[in-house]
Amino acid sequence: MSTASIDIDQTASEATAGDYFSLLKPRVMMLVVFTAIAGMWVAPGSMDPVMALIAVLCIAINAGAAGAINMWYDRDIDAVMTRTQKRPIPAGKIAPDDVLAFGIGLSVFSAGVMGLVTNWAAAALLVAANAFYVFIYTAWLKRSTPQNIVIGGAAGSFPPMIGWAAVTGDVTLPSIALFLIIFLWTPPHFWALALYHKGDYSAAKIPMLPVVAGRQATTVQMLIYTLLLFPLVLAPWYLGIAGLIYAGVAFALSLFFLVCALRVMVEYKKEEPDHKPAKQMFGYSIVYLFALFAALMMDRTGGLTLLSGWI
Repeated sequence: MSTASIDIDQTASEATAGDYFSLLKPRVMMLVVFTAIAGMWVAPGSMDPVMALIAVLCIAINAGAAGAINMWYDRDIDAVMTRTQKRPIPAGKIAPDDVLAFGIGLSVFSAGVMGLVTNWAAAALLVAANAFYVFIYTAWLKRSTPQNIVIGGAAGSFPPMIGWAAVTGDVTLPSIALFLIIFLWTPPHFWALALYHKGDYSAAKIPMLPVVAGRQATTVQMLIYTLLLFPLVLAPWYLGIAGLIYAGVAFALSLFFLVCALRVMVEYKKEEPDHKPAKQMFGYSIVYLFALFAALMMDRTGGLTLLSGWI
């Protein structure tokens, strides 16, 4: 481990509640929680509102716990990258051992409560998502292959499937389709960020695709995944869990996402590209996923059953 990480291990000042909360990666957690709620919303059947609230909290806590363990493991590269230097461990606010204990404790607690309150199928998926993010993505893929975010992106694709299982107790084709939508969305979303943070990843020796293959090759891959995503976002309509309203919104949102990918590809063919299109695509990709799942929830009349349970 680098000298920076050794210093981090030896210095940690008194932490605040805000510092511990930041370990949970709250901005990432918001998207996780929202897609999980969407999975619960469109799932057939209804759910007691208190149980539903506890399930959502378990999903949020478990996702945050995985984020905390990720920060513990990546503390050496977080100290090098400008984007992550202010995180609690490299900033010397929390000792690494405390972060690890915090992450493991929340992981076990949230999975156990999920199993007891909802069902063990949902709990098993929660454990799988956490383990995939920690062991497969963070500990293995992130530092070893430029396809890290492609395979590792599966970890962030679990939430709607977990939400679905919390209601139904099983995994079916519609919930798998929701999983695959996020799975194919993740590479163009994250590579857009990696394009304008290429220097950070290079300095930290992380083999992100722009570092290994170059920016132009990355934009081609982004376009391919965006094209693959286009028909898949219509799967909820094909499978009967959404209607024409969702299909129309999904088509329009995806068309603009495709335009963003094309703009990025054209821009990075230049010798001195402007990073603005990549930043815009990254920002829009977050709005895109939120809007897509919001449209699914609004369109899904079966979701009114769950709504009636909340009122």
